[in-house]
Amino acid sequence: MFDDFKQLKAKVNDIEINFKIRNSYKSCENAILFLHGFPQTHAMWAGIADQFAENYPIICSDLRGYGDSEKPLGVENFTFRHMAEDQLRLMSHLGFEKFHVVGHDRGGRVAHRMALDETDRLKSITLMDIVPTRLLLSELTTQVAKSYYHWLFLAQPSPFPERLITSDPDYFYESCLLGWGAAKLDDFDIEKLREYRKSWENADTIRAMCDDYRAAIEFDWKHDNEDHNRCLDIPTCLMWGKVGAMAKHYDIPAT
Repeated sequence: MFDDFKQLKAKVNDIEINFKIRNSYKSCENAILFLHGFPQTHAMWAGIADQFAENYPIICSDLRGYGDSEKPLGVENFTFRHMAEDQLRLMSHLGFEKFHVVGHDRGGRVAHRMALDETDRLKSITLMDIVPTRLLLSELTTQVAKSYYHWLFLAQPSPFPERLITSDPDYFYESCLLGWGAAKLDDFDIEKLREYRKSWENADTIRAMCDDYRAAIEFDWKHDNEDHNRCLDIPTCLMWGKVGAMAKHYDIPAT
């Protein structure tokens, strides 16, 4: 995975962020930052990143709390705003003041927050398989609650979800992957699954991912309310799986 990429860590925003970057590229223009979703890591972009890497600077980063990035204590440290600041400062650290961002799931929510808080830093944004956090939490239907039960489960006070997940993390997190449209584990690249399992079998990662969802309900919903009806004034691409849960429950372009 990640041919001709190097793995590095950088201390930015008072936190250590793990990322991969291509060793060489033809131009420093049009850097692309790829942000993963739950319960994955930057490894989800292997193969995809390679398709772009010859011509563009490509950065695939672990969000705070995920993969090999640092996992601070405290729910308040896991807002999408904090995660967005991490990635913005990482890109500044690497010398990219303006760049494109592609985010899937949680990474998409981080990218959306980046665009709301620091629009001028982004050349474009691509959001995959999300609707706005405010919409999902404010208009929670029974069918969405069934499909996305993990939002409420993971947000329960510590250590309730952590103790249940720790008993069999592979079973829980793989059930999350399979619940969003994939038919079987064979649909996932075995090397990527190996990386995900290594990450989510770590007790600190389990705790951090729970704090991510706790922060969504305690803080991110409020932040999104403050920005309700704001439009993004940058090129924006929305992508979603035709048989995925989001497409089943929402008219995504209308959100």
